Amino acid sequence: MMSTRTNPICVALDFSDESRIRSAASAVAEFVGVFKVGLAALYGAGTDAVVDLAKVRPVFVDAKLHDIPAQVEGAMTSIARLGASYVTVHAAGGYDMVKAAVGAADEGLRVLAVTVLTSLDDFELERLGLGTTTEDAVLRLADRALDAGAHGLVCSPLELAAVRSRFGDGPDLVVPGIRPAGADADDQRRTLGPREALDAGATLLVVGRPITAAPDPAAAARAMLESLAG
Repeated sequence: MMSTRTNPICVALDFSDESRIRSAASAVAEFVGVFKVGLAALYGAGTDAVVDLAKVRPVFVDAKLHDIPAQVEGAMTSIARLGASYVTVHAAGGYDMVKAAVGAADEGLRVLAVTVLTSLDDFELERLGLGTTTEDAVLRLADRALDAGAHGLVCSPLELAAVRSRFGDGPDLVVPGIRPAGADADDQRRTLGPREALDAGATLLVVGRPITAAPDPAAAARAMLESLAG
């Protein structure tokens, strides 16, 4: 089995109740490499959860910041004090916003730019009037965000090969929409299995409900880790 240090599984603790977050984290900590705290947890349980979780595993604060540069810079300054290892901003916020976020992050905090949400697809982008494919949108947003200094990107597993081909091994590629064989897609539209995503170049695999909603979350996390090691 992979060591915890090299474990690419990032479990999404998408709960608003602090006791549920702690319980889920405790159950799967042995088998995951990173804890993700998203909007439900940040607004429900507050930032103290980040501080406590960071004592156990690296924490990914999925804040998805998207505002004028000054606001994002201020938010990033506050997030940097929590002990998190990763934080997200929306690449669509533009070059200056991403640059401000990177400038406000301390040395241990890696800024990840979200490209196109995994709940969107080509049809939805067309309906939104963007006039482009998902892959093209991801590459355009990625190019601008990395130019602004982002340490990595968030994209769906279906764009991994194209992103790695364009930008090489440098950026972290954090990938939601991970679904083991037979698992429901839920609200995700662009999904892939964990082994396939890792082979395509993913750095971190964000996995939520396939682990946290399983009858035995620890067993689900362990099974996924063993499948990656094998």
